[in-house]
Amino acid sequence: MDSREVALHIERLIKFALKKGLIEELDVIPSRNALMDLFKIEKPYEGEVPEEELNSPSDILNKLLDYAAQIGIICDNTITYRDLMDARIMGLLMPRQSEVVKKFNTIASEEGIEKATEYFYKLSQASNYIRMNRIAKNLYWRVQTQYGSLEITINLSKPEKDPKEIEAAKKVQQSGYPKCLLCLENVGFAGNLNHPARQNHRVIPVKVAGEQWYFQYSPYVYYNEHSILFYEKHVPMKISEKTFVRLLDFVEQFPHYFMGSNADLPIVGGSILSHEHFQGGRHVFPMEEAPIESFFVHNEYNNVKVGVLKWPMSVIRIAGKQKSRLIDISSHILNKWKNYNDLEVEIVSHSEKNGELIPHNTITPIARINKNGEFEIDLVLRNNRTTDKYPYGIFHPHEELHHIKKENIGLIEVMGLAVLPGRLKFELDEIMKFLTGEQKFDPTLYDKNHPLYKHIPWVEELLLKYGNKCNKEEAESYIQQEVGNKFLQVLFDAGVFKRDEKGKEAFERFMKEAGFEKIDKKGDLK
Repeated sequence: MDSREVALHIERLIKFALKKGLIEELDVIPSRNALMDLFKIEKPYEGEVPEEELNSPSDILNKLLDYAAQIGIICDNTITYRDLMDARIMGLLMPRQSEVVKKFNTIASEEGIEKATEYFYKLSQASNYIRMNRIAKNLYWRVQTQYGSLEITINLSKPEKDPKEIEAAKKVQQSGYPKCLLCLENVGFAGNLNHPARQNHRVIPVKVAGEQWYFQYSPYVYYNEHSILFYEKHVPMKISEKTFVRLLDFVEQFPHYFMGSNADLPIVGGSILSHEHFQGGRHVFPMEEAPIESFFVHNEYNNVKVGVLKWPMSVIRIAGKQKSRLIDISSHILNKWKNYNDLEVEIVSHSEKNGELIPHNTITPIARINKNGEFEIDLVLRNNRTTDKYPYGIFHPHEELHHIKKENIGLIEVMGLAVLPGRLKFELDEIMKFLTGEQKFDPTLYDKNHPLYKHIPWVEELLLKYGNKCNKEEAESYIQQEVGNKFLQVLFDAGVFKRDEKGKEAFERFMKEAGFEKIDKKGDLK
């Protein structure tokens, strides 16, 4: 590629940035000059630039990245170095943080908060902060179960690192800046082999419960408008009364979004427990559509609807018009649960280690404005205790499910969307070949290091159930259904009160201990 062709791609990128509102007409010349300087181009393109309708700049960026590798601006032509470079390129076309915030606030005041988030979401995609070309590769399907239609996605949007990059990353000295991937200091950060570049990243300040928080989108968008709300300070996550105050305040300001929190303990918590944050978005999860199967009342908390959901995990739903009542009752349930023990179902709230009490009980809360215009909170009861029998967690996917899902069951999975590892695409494709008879299955051919070794018992079950004469469409359908069944079992394992009679009775014991009485739907005590 020569410099004239690169100059053309620079013009294409500038046109894209203009159409998507990243820059304005007055920004064209300085933006062009900055890009020419970056690519060591002496003069701009002279000639007609084709009109294009592009949703993503990825095609243009790939051409520019190839040239950057060609002339040595990128020291190694690997995915990580290319990602660092493309964020740098798009950073030269981004409005300043203050300009984005001003425009967001202007749109919110003149057209409403829904239009403001629409602007910000489109900006986050146009800037390639959300890499839509990669996210489009994720596999997605739904599986019908007795608990509704569960969602399954195989995450292919996070590319695997090159072995050379992994080795080089070990040699990069850790500066501790930014402290984590959520800190405000990520805005505009150049990144390195151990930390993604964020020159194309912007955030919106939001006052929540009188505190300073920041709103952004997840770069991986596992669902529509997948957003993150993070606290201004780098402090650990903690579920408390404040959590409910914050969540309800946010959904009151952003009524078209739900907002929830991962639990605050290892195993049952999120991946970044070191920074207080929530996750939300504009998506109806299977759990939101789950019906209430048992209704309860509490004589100290009137004007509030309380019920236990028909869901594989243990969920209490609370709804009402008054935020303060929901905060009070949610805090009451949290405080009761934190210290609740029931040895009959292996629930132990604390254990002792070196003279210190280690907590095990916590909650995954999710807030929204429901279809009736009421505030609604789902409280998912969690426990992270481990034993010799269950070293990964008693209420965690058990080892026989680890061939499909071994990772933490966080907020997203709790609500019925399985985020499964990218390795499964290849593994499931190979397993389908056994069902179609394209390959003969012989378990003796697989040693412990083979990617299919961990699936051997499952493959044997599938062949027994479906045989080896399926057509390709049948095999794919069967595999998708069986993966969904595995995910349902994952949720059963993570539920503290099981779905059998013993578990339901134990759940009712907890509700009674918390001062609730069971009623029928008409409101009569049972």
